[in-house]
Amino acid sequence: MRTKGKVFLVDDDELILEMLSRALRQEGYDVEADATGREVPGRLKAFFPDVALLDIKLPGKSGLEIFQEIRESGIPCQVVMLTSDDTAETAIKAMKLGAADYLTKPFDLEEVKIVIGQVIENGRLRREVQCLRVANPDLYQADFLGESHAAREIREKAAKLARARVRTVLITGESGTGKEVLARYIHRLLHADTGVPWAAILPINCAALPEALLESELFGYEKGAFTDAKADKRGVFELANRGTVLLDEIGDMKPGLQAKLLRVIEERAIRRVGGDREIPVDVTVMATTNRDLPAAMEAGEFRTDFFYRLDAFSLHLAPLRERKEDILVLAHSFLSGFSGRYNRPRPAGFSPEAERLMLSHPWPGNVRELKNVLGRAAALS
Repeated sequence: MRTKGKVFLVDDDELILEMLSRALRQEGYDVEADATGREVPGRLKAFFPDVALLDIKLPGKSGLEIFQEIRESGIPCQVVMLTSDDTAETAIKAMKLGAADYLTKPFDLEEVKIVIGQVIENGRLRREVQCLRVANPDLYQADFLGESHAAREIREKAAKLARARVRTVLITGESGTGKEVLARYIHRLLHADTGVPWAAILPINCAALPEALLESELFGYEKGAFTDAKADKRGVFELANRGTVLLDEIGDMKPGLQAKLLRVIEERAIRRVGGDREIPVDVTVMATTNRDLPAAMEAGEFRTDFFYRLDAFSLHLAPLRERKEDILVLAHSFLSGFSGRYNRPRPAGFSPEAERLMLSHPWPGNVRELKNVLGRAAALS
């Protein structure tokens, strides 16, 4: 018989465990219980519950410590804290960190059933929204997905930068962490209510082009500026006017070009290669890098003045291994997208074993590696 969902109970009061276990099983839930909390992360990985009821006061370890272990493990399990009156403040703190709800002892069994039902339903709705984001990219363009504390914090900071109309943003992080996705997310927030929702975001890879070619791509050139310059050409900064220029891998830009770009950022005007006319540009400048820029400054490879101009408003993306809660969220999104691309039926999801493997893998290539692995699997299935 299909259950309503899986519930994991953690409480050192054996009577409460027995009462809740019996009531929830009668209600149609699959239930497991733990009276100590010492083996919670391991047992959760084996059981894969939809929701865990976690007592705040436990012998040896606090419920808040166990809650943080659950979050760090990446197990896609919603947590409801069980509190007494004197621990309600701690439960509220846990909710700020991502707990779904809390119940105060002594609680009514009907209230417990209602809360568990709501939490499981909310989880189902979130998964449906993730599918809609993939199926309707025009409605959910460039969202920055993730349920980890780090992902939520990044979205909050991005929203603050957008509200402040910040014009220059630096995004750092390992290769494959989603820096360009975050840049596009900020761009969408910036232009959502400006009257120019069609504003372009134009990326250019600073590591892929020689310095002279990169300069002409950024600033354009005048006819006759060099042998093959048969006509005037606008560069990325002019083409992105009223939008965003995304400078990918800015850490690989040569110092000479950094100086010219610093002037553009400060004056919001460019001069084409071979020209002497100042052309005003109204653009937001976002830059990404996987390099350690302070170390590059020490080595004389990155200008100090340019770094501090970029670093005034910066965001750092943690590697995927440090935000495991995002792994399954991203995996479900990618899988739905690939099913459409390869004309496959929309999958029901992953097996528990597949989810365990994804959560235990270190993902040195980060989100890009996860996407590539799932893409290959979808294409060959």
